[in-house]
Amino acid sequence: MLQQYKNILAPVDGSKMTEVVVDRAIEVAKRNNTHLDILNVLEVNQFSDTYGGAVSGDVIYKLSEDVQHRLEELKKRAEDAGVTDVSIHIRFGNPKPVIAREFPKDHKNELIMIGSTGLNALERLMVGSVATYVSRNAVCDVLVVKPEKKSKK
Repeated sequence: MLQQYKNILAPVDGSKMTEVVVDRAIEVAKRNNTHLDILNVLEVNQFSDTYGGAVSGDVIYKLSEDVQHRLEELKKRAEDAGVTDVSIHIRFGNPKPVIAREFPKDHKNELIMIGSTGLNALERLMVGSVATYVSRNAVCDVLVVKPEKKSKK
């Protein structure tokens, strides 16, 4: 029996993988005629650690405004491709539990389509891969999207 997903989550982080994940999620959402949630999780703690103190509300507001604009572009891309039911979301917190458990429970997602990596090698070593955490701890099915291979000529 073929699995029919009614509610798909595509978490994005602004990395190069964002486009690949959204394009694949669009394909699956169209094929299943289903709802697509596009989510960006902002981890405010990472900014305060990086900049050595509390981050002002203005910085967070500007950042969330930029993310909202980018998510609206991704939503339009999905709608232009034929996905009729798309929602965009910004959450604050640690991306690992938000993507693996909290958001899918709240939104009844049946499939999470996540990029294999958005971090560089050092960041993965220090904080661990979000994709690895999500694939091991998710409350629903997970499809790990790999970067597109360059075709050899």
